[in-house]
Amino acid sequence: MANVNVTIRMDEKLKEQADELFNDLGFTMSAAINMFAKQAVREQRIPFEIRRNVDRIANDENVFNISEKLIDKNCKAYKELAK
Repeated sequence: MANVNVTIRMDEKLKEQADELFNDLGFTMSAAINMFAKQAVREQRIPFEIRRNVDRIANDENVFNISEKLIDKNCKAYKELAK
């Protein structure tokens, strides 16, 4: 099977940190990315959990205000239905 070149863009600091980690583990960046791709294809998913940073969202005042309004609206609607 022929190899192909793949070009990716990455923050310089992240690349340095990843290179250091992978070198400590005995891998090149290329080998690590290949392992990620093989695992993703094998499992047919991203091989780790991806989720939002809930703490950042919870601290956003706009989100809090919108949530409060929705809760209030839903409480009023529920009270109307319960009559």
